[in-house]
Amino acid sequence: MKSRAELKREYKERVKPAGVFQIKNTVTGKFLLGSSLNLDGVWNSARFTLELGNHRNRGLQADWKQYGAEAFVFEVLDQVPDDADPDKELEIYEALWIEQLAPFDQGYNTERKIRQA
Repeated sequence: MKSRAELKREYKERVKPAGVFQIKNTVTGKFLLGSSLNLDGVWNSARFTLELGNHRNRGLQADWKQYGAEAFVFEVLDQVPDDADPDKELEIYEALWIEQLAPFDQGYNTERKIRQA
């Protein structure tokens, strides 16, 4: 049986999936297009700040309050292959999805930068 320290070290060392995602309002169809070097953590972080009522995107926050958590889904649109350079690949994926979905016209995005921490 592995010790707590070993499990913690393994967790920190594992490769985290990077990619492009959307948080979609299933009632209105509006969405927030984003990208992250850690897809596993970005939805947890967004949900946490939305539940607290202090998400940095005011439109998304207002709709979360109006429609409730059950009206939103998190969808991974593209994931960077494990053997690729995540920063370089993510830049390419971001540009492709911005062009395809035009999130600044019909979504919650207000800034050209979609990369999440």
